[in-house]
Amino acid sequence: MMLPNFSVSSLVFFLLISASWAHTRTPPSIQDNLTKCLSKYSQTSVPFSQAFFTPNTSTFTTVLESSAQNLRYLVPSMPKPEFIFTPVHDSHVQAAVICSKKLQIHLRVRSGGHDYEGLSYVSQIETPFIVVDLAKLRSVNVDIKNNAAWIQAGATIGEVYYRVAEKSKTHGFPAGLCTSLGVGGHITGGAYGSMMRKYGLAADNAIDARIVDVKGKILDRKAMGEDLFWAIRGGGGASFGIILWWKIKLVPVPATVTVFAVAKTLETGATKLLHRWQQVAPVIDEDLFIRVFIQLANGTKTGSKTVTTVYQAQFLGGADRLVHVMQKSFPELGVTRKDCTETSWIKAVLFIAGYPSGTPTEVLLQGKSTGKNYFKAKSDFVQNPIPETGLQGLWKRLLQEASPLMILTPYGGMMSKISESAIPFPHRGVLFKIQYVSGWQEGDKTEAKHMNWIRKLYSYMAPYVTMSPRQAYVNYKDLDLGINKKSNTSFIEASSWGYRYFKDNFNRLVKIKTKVDPNNFFRHEQSIPPLPKRGHH
Repeated sequence: MMLPNFSVSSLVFFLLISASWAHTRTPPSIQDNLTKCLSKYSQTSVPFSQAFFTPNTSTFTTVLESSAQNLRYLVPSMPKPEFIFTPVHDSHVQAAVICSKKLQIHLRVRSGGHDYEGLSYVSQIETPFIVVDLAKLRSVNVDIKNNAAWIQAGATIGEVYYRVAEKSKTHGFPAGLCTSLGVGGHITGGAYGSMMRKYGLAADNAIDARIVDVKGKILDRKAMGEDLFWAIRGGGGASFGIILWWKIKLVPVPATVTVFAVAKTLETGATKLLHRWQQVAPVIDEDLFIRVFIQLANGTKTGSKTVTTVYQAQFLGGADRLVHVMQKSFPELGVTRKDCTETSWIKAVLFIAGYPSGTPTEVLLQGKSTGKNYFKAKSDFVQNPIPETGLQGLWKRLLQEASPLMILTPYGGMMSKISESAIPFPHRGVLFKIQYVSGWQEGDKTEAKHMNWIRKLYSYMAPYVTMSPRQAYVNYKDLDLGINKKSNTSFIEASSWGYRYFKDNFNRLVKIKTKVDPNNFFRHEQSIPPLPKRGHH
């Protein structure tokens, strides 16, 4: 039962902000009513005074932009929230749900903000809206004895890695490669990384959770039931409730982990080598993960550009065994002992994330990423190797763009042993995933040109990737695939992107959504829709 808790500090704060909000651009009633309601339903004496940021607060923009990475969604023309609420206690999140629902205020929630299409801090389908930012909820409680950890949704995956490594040199966790990802949303989409071929995804290794449901109750796995627990592990963020905590299962890592990065340009045989990588990388020893970055580099002739492919690898073991595996399975890459660096698992995390050699592991505690630019991303999955002629056509297109990026991530190993329906993430029996990115710095002046380029590239790739449906990764949200119009999205509208992200698991996600949130309180441009109520067409 919720007990009203109107603490003195909340009351003083309420009187203060009532005065300061009298001059905002919106009727003060929205904010007044919400504050009153939050004070009533929050079961803690922790005051809200530092937790609200309105557009006329000096720090509003800083907080709004704190974890956002895509500058396309920070331009003045994009809708801004009425205010941002940064809870410091689980019960604040409960109160935010109860009060937004009572007052019919549209709510967005974010845990990390990599969020390619800005859905956690921008609403293009309905205003006004508020943002609940979980950045202050970032505890990580590691229990080595039981190979587990409870992690709060606002922590970054880098913080989780650091806290695990702090307790043990031989425990790790198989999640993201980019260390500034917010844990809450990251795991809801699946969350892959350099140990996926050995241990699967982060979502495959989530063993419990605490979420706030549409009624404002906090549910753990037992209370929410297996259907809802299934849905939140890979069914995408912000459709079913607000994740507060994940309980994760830690996995063994060797004391010595080996890494390498080897580059090949078109002039040094990149085409044949990449053709070979597609056949080898998904079936090689599952201790080995070799992904490929494809970018432009300066060519041999002055002023010319060429395509460069960088093979970045992590191996769970020592360099001698790695060289042996490479000579046996992938001699074409020509990896030698001197290409390899033996290190610890936590230092391999830094290498894979692109930190310069010698960076102290404490950098992982900085949390949010500092890199921001304008970008558009898309994704694909590949079931049969792309022929050399297909790659040659690809190079031509990459050379037409200023700073294109493609990242090819190998599957196989444990990924192909887990059934497509084990969790909502269905992309199991594929060779690899492709992420395409076009990034630019000039603001929206050249946006149309870059968007046009990446869309053309995507259509060029159609014959070489999965079909019926053409699959996409839900954590690389792509609004080109379709958008929910307003809160009463039809199943038909949503299926345009739903089957691409989830294949047949989409149908089960819709049924679960209909059961746990029939009125579609938790919604965004690509949230799972409930089925229409009987009698409504």
